[in-house]
Amino acid sequence: MRWTSYLSPRDHAEHAALLVDGELRALDRTLLDLLRDADPLEAWAERATAAPWERLAADGVALLAPIPTPPSVRDFMAFEDHVVTSYAAMGIPVSPVWYEQPVFYFTNPAAILGPQQDVPMAPGTSRYDYELEVAAVIGKAGADLRPDEAEGHIAGYVIFCDWSARDLQGHEMKAGLGPAKGKDTATSLGPWLVTPDELAPFRKGNGYDLRMSTSVNGREYSVGNWADLYWSFAEMVAYASRGTVLRPGDVLGSGTVGTGCVLELGLTHGERAYPWLRPGDEVRVEIDGLGAIEARIVEGTAPIPLR
Repeated sequence: MRWTSYLSPRDHAEHAALLVDGELRALDRTLLDLLRDADPLEAWAERATAAPWERLAADGVALLAPIPTPPSVRDFMAFEDHVVTSYAAMGIPVSPVWYEQPVFYFTNPAAILGPQQDVPMAPGTSRYDYELEVAAVIGKAGADLRPDEAEGHIAGYVIFCDWSARDLQGHEMKAGLGPAKGKDTATSLGPWLVTPDELAPFRKGNGYDLRMSTSVNGREYSVGNWADLYWSFAEMVAYASRGTVLRPGDVLGSGTVGTGCVLELGLTHGERAYPWLRPGDEVRVEIDGLGAIEARIVEGTAPIPLR
């Protein structure tokens, strides 16, 4: 199944929709409502197919993020290639802790953008970046989950791109916290929440044998593969649930795939070869089986002085 969210022209409200033969079959509920409901998504898919609240051609609708306002957003760092390459290029050793447990930070649920929305520059940045990632969306609440049961709590997967102000990030993290404002302005999700059964034929290693790529202004920058995960989503979900409750709609990003950001490419090939993002740049983030995010970078607001 492929689910998404959109603003209906009928009532100007958010609705969940199932993709069926190039058409959106909508329900008079949000996707977060469906995930929180006792009935499984399969039952809601039957209702959407048989008696939709609204039917629209998918190519004529500006989609929202599948979960426009998640209860929480965690972003992990689970691809070893990215960690090793970027740290080596900066002359920093990889901490042994990274191999002991999956690590993550919390990011901003209020900064979620849809798959075709413009992305503003973070206030004050001159080193803006994309991050090529995949994310799991929690469909069933759970706490203190074991890895062998954690995957059953995943409703589906979405493309995840957290737009990163590298100069702000590097500066604020000198204080021993963060990233915060370096990641606070925008995170794009979508276009579809794809259920795990659709991806099952591609299962490989700790993920799926699906190509991940990013292009900027039509030039290919990044290429990776979901199967290269060091930490599986089962392990990430289990660790995230330790001592707390994961709720339906929570989003867990994988972290950047190897070569999946300008920072990594610039460190290894030089900033002139892979320049930082600027207003007017067109960025396409794509994962086979999940679709693509197509975003235009636009001017952001100026930073307001604190003192």
